[in-house]
Formats: sequence, structure tokens, C-alpha cells
Amino acid sequence: MSNLDLEANMNKTVESTQRTFNSIRTGRANPSLLDRLSVEYYGTETPLKSLATISTPDSQTISIQPFDLGSLALIEKAISTSDLGFTPNNDGKIIRINVPPLTEERRKEFCKLASKYAEEGKVALRNIRREAIEKVKKLAKDGELSEDQSRDEQDDIQKLTDKFINEIDKLLSEKEADILKV
Repeated sequence: MSNLDLEANMNKTVESTQRTFNSIRTGRANPSLLDRLSVEYYGTETPLKSLATISTPDSQTISIQPFDLGSLALIEKAISTSDLGFTPNNDGKIIRINVPPLTEERRKEFCKLASKYAEEGKVALRNIRREAIEKVKKLAKDGELSEDQSRDEQDDIQKLTDKFINEIDKLLSEKEADILKV
């Protein structure tokens, strides 16, 4: 695995962690809160953003306008049964979600959730590192790399891993600050 592949894989992991962070509520309404939500539409799980226009008319409301009014009830059901804790209001054309301000206790829960997601991202990075180091060791064992080259490669892999772990830590502290901001 070349360093470019390794860096690309690690970058994808960081981006995935960032997307997961975006789905955690802060005190303000944000369309990205619904990014992970999918709706059973004609027998297939379909991302909500493929079925409707999602907007935030103000800081406490998310507005969902389906492209097909027939999917309104399905979208409402998907929101109600999700783990987001929202109660959708349906007026026949648009679904509105009131995003209440977070209590101190909820903010702390969301910070813990963000930490959990960050740790999952770090574990994924470490798994990528482990696989890359195993490949380098195998190349050294097969005689394609000298011991010094092998050690240098492993050091480079570790430095790259540290860089991306620091990036996740930075994203986590930004998200925690965002969650705790009243």
C-alpha cells in the first residue's frame, strides 16, 4: 500500500467521522442533523435528502418539503421512529421539526456521543495503520525491503496516523465547543 493510498484511506476515515459529528445536535437547527436519516420509499431505504428539500427557516426549525406528497407520511414516520428525538409536525404539504434548546444534561450526553464517534474514527485509523505495517513487515520478511527501509516505512506510517488522529481530536474539540455553546 503506497503512502498516497494510506493517506487517502485515512482521509476518508476523518471525513466519515466529520459527517457523523454533523449528525449530532447542537442548540441550533441544522439540515445536516437529518443526513443519516433514510426513509422506506417504495420498498427501498432512500436517503431523506433524495426525497425532499430540507431547509432551516429559523434557528429553531427544520422544514422538510417532499418532492412527492405521497411520501409525506413515510418521512414523518421515519423521523418519529429515528433516534434523533424529534417530533415532526405535518401540515399536509410540509413537515416542520421544532428543535428545542438543549439542556445542560443533553449537551453533556451529546459530548459523550461525539467522543464515542471520535474514538471509533481513531480505531479505524489504527486498523488502517496496522494493516499497512503488516504489509511493510511482510515485504521486509520476503526480502523486498531492508530492515532500515522497513523501520523508516513504519515510522512514516506512524507519523501519518498521528497526524490524522490529531485531526480527529481537533474536530472533536470543535464539535464539543459547538455543542456546549448556549
